[in-house]
Amino acid sequence: MNRKVYVANLPGQATETELRALFSKAGNVISVKMVQDRQTGQPRGIAFVEMSTQWEGRRAVSMLNRQDFMGKNLLVKEAAEKRSFRGR
Repeated sequence: MNRKVYVANLPGQATETELRALFSKAGNVISVKMVQDRQTGQPRGIAFVEMSTQWEGRRAVSMLNRQDFMGKNLLVKEAAEKRSFRGR
């Protein structure tokens, strides 16, 4: 398993600091990257959280999936490996 987890269904007012505090309950958080729309700069409601170990990543998924966060139930799962795109 990857140490990065994918987080969806985030409320629009959520901040990286609040998300880091939530995930720190599962272990040491290395980084939090909230995805924003390229044109508007508004949050898209998804983020990637990198934990320090694979075990902490698994623990974050089991602890936080479907947990209420600021009035919304989070979707937390293992992040897929980034695939490179090869143009023709």
